[in-house]
Amino acid sequence: MKRVATDNPTQDKILDVAERLVQMRGFNGFSYADVADTLGIRKPSIHHHFPSKSKLGERLVARYTERFMEALAGIRGGSATARLRRYAELYRKVLRDSDGERMCLCGMMAAEVGTLPHGVRKRIQEFFDRNEEWLADLLDTGRRAGQLQFRDAPRDAARRTVSSLEGAMLVARAHQDPARFERHIAGLLADLKP
Repeated sequence: MKRVATDNPTQDKILDVAERLVQMRGFNGFSYADVADTLGIRKPSIHHHFPSKSKLGERLVARYTERFMEALAGIRGGSATARLRRYAELYRKVLRDSDGERMCLCGMMAAEVGTLPHGVRKRIQEFFDRNEEWLADLLDTGRRAGQLQFRDAPRDAARRTVSSLEGAMLVARAHQDPARFERHIAGLLADLKP
């Protein structure tokens, strides 16, 4: 996904490190000390930019959502099947680029939703809502063009697809086998072909 920068390079570095840590350990599995150690700065420097971990979490999810939506906006042209494949590639890339160590940021945080601050939970829901809305439009367009098939409403099919990809990432990571995810994508795309 494209890098969305803030106007502050230090904030960007903090967010970059926090994103990787959350994708590997979860939101509750990292601290400001972890970020400070990685960047070689002191914890008060992080608190200067993000006074609370909740504020850091909200900004982290907002930035991830911005990047994801920009990536989705770049998926143009070609058949609905080709666009759907490029959509799944966004998930695949996270696993591939990290040797199966990282997950979708929002998927990882969703597993901890009961322990997250309200503002962070809201941002995570917004990520999934916007993602499903974009995908529902693609699925609807593909079905009307005869390129995709599914039984239920496009929004329901989108929810099922997102859940399927997030779950497949989790299981592939648990097995330390990114190829499981590849096979899942192939099956998912085959199931949607007319």
